[in-house]
Amino acid sequence: MNEVHERILARADELAAEAPLSDEQGSLTDTTADILRSCGVMRMLQPKEFGGMEASPVDFFRTLFDIGVQSSSAGWVAGVVGVHAFEMALMDHTLQKEIWADDADTWIASPYAPLGRATPVEGGYRFTGRWPFSSGTDHCTWIILGGLIVDADGAPVPGGSRHFVLPRADYEIIADSWDVVGLRGTGSKDIVIRDAFIPEHRVFDPTPMEDGGLADSVGRGDSPLYRMPFHPMFTAGITTATIAMARGALTAFTEAMQHRVTARGVKTADNPHQLAVLGRASADLQAGEVQLFGDIEWMWDKAQRDERFSAEDRLRVRRNQVRISRRAVDVVDELFLNAGGSALRSDSTLQRYWRDIHAALNHASNNADPIYQAYGLNSFGNPLPKTVLF
Repeated sequence: MNEVHERILARADELAAEAPLSDEQGSLTDTTADILRSCGVMRMLQPKEFGGMEASPVDFFRTLFDIGVQSSSAGWVAGVVGVHAFEMALMDHTLQKEIWADDADTWIASPYAPLGRATPVEGGYRFTGRWPFSSGTDHCTWIILGGLIVDADGAPVPGGSRHFVLPRADYEIIADSWDVVGLRGTGSKDIVIRDAFIPEHRVFDPTPMEDGGLADSVGRGDSPLYRMPFHPMFTAGITTATIAMARGALTAFTEAMQHRVTARGVKTADNPHQLAVLGRASADLQAGEVQLFGDIEWMWDKAQRDERFSAEDRLRVRRNQVRISRRAVDVVDELFLNAGGSALRSDSTLQRYWRDIHAALNHASNNADPIYQAYGLNSFGNPLPKTVLF
């Protein structure tokens, strides 16, 4: 087992205890962030050159899973922020030095939605925009934001979608912008930028990362980690966090069964119906876990052989990911429906997982139909929608 994974397991009870406190304050508690930081979670996919571990993605996502079982929000933030180190390793080397040279534990936020507008100027761009859903942003000091390059009239330039990287001094976090019913502890607040200058070396075209082929051209070809395909890596973080919530919910349901007695005086642990619910949920959840980690292991093996990832490869993984997430939500719905009225209480662990996993399903990476459609189109040799990222 990876050393970071071992450290996380040793502090599992602390993560679980902090989960409701993160919900209450609307962002990860400092204690939760300190656990993730001291265990080295965000450095697992970071280059060794800058104090990272270049761990295998299999180790990273298994560690992420066990974080999310204890705390939905911690698992979510660890996945999103943790994968940013993977992308940063493929960016300009000067930028990597700016971020990590003085502090290997620097965290990088996002989001990638292309909501910013960048006007070319000498040496770079003037950048403006507002973005929702910047998970874990209070604990980050840099950010990657999606945007479009525009011409002098403000019209988007064809092929001008880019990722823009900025330090904390160049953007504003809107403090009261994360008032939600689920994943409250992620603190996924809005980001605002008003006419900031972005030098050219902090602007990145993400397209070459899609098939895993960028590593060689940026000097990272000796590490199979950076030959992994970007979108299935990022979305694996979302899927892993989602199914971890279902595992946490199943644990909470099982623990409640041990003590609950029905209105007819029957122990839930002796109730055939409740036992059947537990059996179905356990089987469906384990199937999802096997499929999720099986795909990650398959991608890792392929990257170690220095093979590129075709559209068919990436779409198959994405098809599986969105289906895994859907099944995980269905599991939690059935558990919650059969947990009795006590599950409705605000201090119920099960209701928190229920709220969190429904919030998770609203993430764009868990939006299933476009992925299913793209998979079908590709299966019959038809052109794929340009709006679908995979």
